Amino acid sequence: MKQDLSDFLPLSPATLHILLSLAAGDMHGYGIMQEVARQSEGQYKLGPGTLYDNLQKLISRKLVQEISRRPDDDDSRRRYYRMSSLGTAVLSAEVARLDDVVREAKLRLQTTKPRRS
Repeated sequence: MKQDLSDFLPLSPATLHILLSLAAGDMHGYGIMQEVARQSEGQYKLGPGTLYDNLQKLISRKLVQEISRRPDDDDSRRRYYRMSSLGTAVLSAEVARLDDVVREAKLRLQTTKPRRS
């Protein structure tokens, strides 16, 4: 039975960017902030407060999990995060939703005729 993901949508920009970052693999908080800046070409930046507040919400909703495994040479104070299978499903649903929005917008913009003054 397919799970209803509509309660999770639409995602906030911060949540969308965090999940997109974690789609590439496990990351620590600072790595997520760097990835968000990279994927948005510096136009969207997450501060530590926004990042960690959102991560806690995502963990409580079971979209993300904190993991204990970390690289051997890594700073032991860093916390690593992983997107859950539910998180992957929610991200996929949001991408499909945004795809529909963009398709509709393109259609409307193509058929819009300039108004005469």
